[in-house]
Amino acid sequence: MGFLDFVKKQFIDIIQWTEDGDEVLAWRFPMRDMEIQQGAQLTVRETQSALFVHQGKPADLFGPGQHTIKTQNIPLLTDLANWDKLFESPFKSDVYFFSTRLRLNQKWGTSNPITLRDREFGAVRLRAFGIYTFRIAAPHVFYQKVSGSRDTYTVGDVEGQLRNSVVAVLTDHFAESSIPFLDMAANQVELGAAVADKLRPMFADLGLALETRNSRRRSPFRWPRPTRAAWRGPAPGSARASPWARRWARP
Repeated sequence: MGFLDFVKKQFIDIIQWTEDGDEVLAWRFPMRDMEIQQGAQLTVRETQSALFVHQGKPADLFGPGQHTIKTQNIPLLTDLANWDKLFESPFKSDVYFFSTRLRLNQKWGTSNPITLRDREFGAVRLRAFGIYTFRIAAPHVFYQKVSGSRDTYTVGDVEGQLRNSVVAVLTDHFAESSIPFLDMAANQVELGAAVADKLRPMFADLGLALETRNSRRRSPFRWPRPTRAAWRGPAPGSARASPWARRWARP
């Protein structure tokens, strides 16, 4: 590189991200043809993480705080780039910021009724819906498996996958559960907690955490009693159908 090229090259000495809204989960700092100056200041705000990536490989991860970027505090990047530990020149690297705060009131619901088999009423069709809360817990995993090298990755990009996972696990749990249909309304907290326990490893595999907003005795899911149930078995007016069942079986 000639002297004039060196003079024209732009160096970065401040790296930071100010979130403009609630939708963005991951954002790549715009490098273009610029290089990071040794001693540059990396500002990571609360509920953020910053990940250095070298040629697509995740390197050093920084939590909230003010960080001075030197070879000594980016050991993974130094190893990936095969730099000498006394390397002091400007360098190129991608820097991704991740918003780790809670994403509240994420909605889910069954697009079609779930058919359950009840000992007393036979086949029962049930709709369910509610909300859940999640956050990014492992930015390097989220980068590798979800967001990748995109400039921006939003809640909308991942919510379909998460919603479908919730409904699939809920459906399987209902099919395996031995709780009678008439007792489901009284056992919503227990049902929600059981479904959440099955979902947490699936979320963790994507670098996410399924969170509970309230006390430990409360479920991270919320759904009302069934708004409508279609019956195949005892007629709602029969002796085997309770007043509660007749109420929810009305079209």
